[in-house]
Amino acid sequence: MTVTTDRMQRPPAERRWAGDLARLREQDQAPRPPGWQLSLDAAKRFIVGDEKLGVARKFVGDVSLVDRALVTLATTRGLLLTGEPGTAKSLLSELLAAAVSGDSGLTVQGGAATTEDQIRYGWNYALLVSEGPSQRSLVPAPMLRGMRDGKIVRFEEITRCPLEVQDSILSLLSDRVLAVPELGEMVYAVEGFNVIATANTRDRGVNEMSAALKRRFNFETVFPIPDLTAELALVQAEAETLLRRSGVPQAPPRDVLEVLVTTFRELRSGSTVAGDPLDRMSAVLSTAEAVSVAHAVGLRGWYLRGEAGDAADIVHCLAGTAAKDDPDDLARVRRYLEQQVPRKSGRAWKALHDARFQLPG
Repeated sequence: MTVTTDRMQRPPAERRWAGDLARLREQDQAPRPPGWQLSLDAAKRFIVGDEKLGVARKFVGDVSLVDRALVTLATTRGLLLTGEPGTAKSLLSELLAAAVSGDSGLTVQGGAATTEDQIRYGWNYALLVSEGPSQRSLVPAPMLRGMRDGKIVRFEEITRCPLEVQDSILSLLSDRVLAVPELGEMVYAVEGFNVIATANTRDRGVNEMSAALKRRFNFETVFPIPDLTAELALVQAEAETLLRRSGVPQAPPRDVLEVLVTTFRELRSGSTVAGDPLDRMSAVLSTAEAVSVAHAVGLRGWYLRGEAGDAADIVHCLAGTAAKDDPDDLARVRRYLEQQVPRKSGRAWKALHDARFQLPG
């Protein structure tokens, strides 16, 4: 069954911004790397925006990082995006794949249970038993499809995979060939094929990559958004989009979202805007987490009271974000609400302080 974009909870980048891609393709006269849908310049503008063409900015971060990532993908080295959780590594990976290949769907989700079959290829065992190895019984996985079709393959959270599974892509990255010994065939990568992997720095040491695999990648670190105004604008835009898809006609007021984003930034950095030290949270209070809380605040306000969410709703939604691994994080949030919030001025800050008793525990 075909699902229309407007019914998808989260459409892929190439469908969500199909209009932007079409406009850029129409006017793109620059040279394109072999197998690419867009030139490097047009691919960059798809990601960071182009006001003249009405192309929205989709990634809020270092523009030079986007340049370096695109250049890497035009070479025969893979691209590894590292950084703290929630810094939009996966979004950037998706946008890069959509810009280069027009398809971000060739994705491997790394994890402890990921197998080589899910990365390279597997078999339809009913056909395999009845017919033996054949093209009909072969089930191509993202790597084989990406090599055969000349497209970008995304490998999310590669360091969550066992080492032997990670190393199954060594020959794909170095020799650009995948052997299918059961059929006596070799699949050679077509122009346009490359790999974008992501890895969280919090996962360092879980399954450290081998030196051989590291040599096949260029590493780029995606840092948290340094500017409050830019992060607030991103959280507001993303929350409005999510809330519309959830049937909520209005987002929380801007001053409420400013309180939310400021709270996250201060607890994340261990310092207030004024420079006062705080107990730094062990939980990752990322921009992505702030978007999720803003979404929950809007849902809570609309479906429980028929109005936009307010600062008191932030307190109700904070616990599930803040207290994940370390039980002391909830105490840190409580101290912040009791000691730091009263020093701030504004209606929304006062509402946040008044609601501090709603924090569970």
